[in-house]
Amino acid sequence: MQHASLAARIGRVGVWLGGLGGVTGAVGRQAAVEIEQLGYGALWFGEAAATEAVSQAALLLGATERITVATGIANIWVRDASAMNAAAQTLAEAYDGRFLLGLGASHAPLVGARGHTYAKPLAAVREYLDAMDAVPYAGPVAEPPPARVLAALGPKMLELARDRTAGAHPYFVTPEHTARAREILGTGPLLAPEQAVLLETDPAKARAMAREHHTHLYLQLPNYTGNLRRLGFGDEDFADGGSDRLVDAIVAWGDVDAIRRRVAEHHDAGADHVAVQPIAPDRGLGLDQLRELAPVLLGS
Repeated sequence: MQHASLAARIGRVGVWLGGLGGVTGAVGRQAAVEIEQLGYGALWFGEAAATEAVSQAALLLGATERITVATGIANIWVRDASAMNAAAQTLAEAYDGRFLLGLGASHAPLVGARGHTYAKPLAAVREYLDAMDAVPYAGPVAEPPPARVLAALGPKMLELARDRTAGAHPYFVTPEHTARAREILGTGPLLAPEQAVLLETDPAKARAMAREHHTHLYLQLPNYTGNLRRLGFGDEDFADGGSDRLVDAIVAWGDVDAIRRRVAEHHDAGADHVAVQPIAPDRGLGLDQLRELAPVLLGS
């Protein structure tokens, strides 16, 4: 799929739903239907201990009619390239091209827990793409074929995303990273960063919730801290769930207009699409926040 048509299909703003693994399938399907009805262009989700990407995508696609369902990301260590290619082809063909495959190498602790060795992730992703391209597939195919994007933070992975896929889906990033990513990707490939959001105007409450339900988890993963070091953050920013400076950079908190401004900063920096992830306690999905944000973020 060409960049322009993919960008048009998913729109300027989508949703990254981090809590799907903690709710029943029925609740997840209902959430997907409402997110579609609100007008968001894409629904992204991750793959972890409680979520398997292909089955989750099938559930969400089956429940919806128009929205693009995107993996953010499907872990290359979970299934071989042949299975992933077949799954992407099957879902894209069955649901009129509404499936967007985000791929990535995940993180050393998560990969190690599966019994794999996390070594040379750039080479591993490149070899996985080679294998996907080489494997035969005899079933019905979608036209255009399913698009792929990569989870990409550093320059080399962004270059691979530029050269071998439709673009990049950076996670846990800032508008400054978006600007750097666009410079590397050039004008063609899709750039679709995730942005955590929180409708809370009290600074102390907002930062405490952001640390508890978002930043403390990701600051334990070297891929993210390494990327943040390239953006000027250091050890003092990574302690205790993140410094105020880091939390404010990663999580857009405040009123609706504050979040609108942060999303606009990503767009101004070169993002085609921003996937907003509402932070909610107790494994919540944050649908109340998405309802309040939709008229402003989607221009409705």
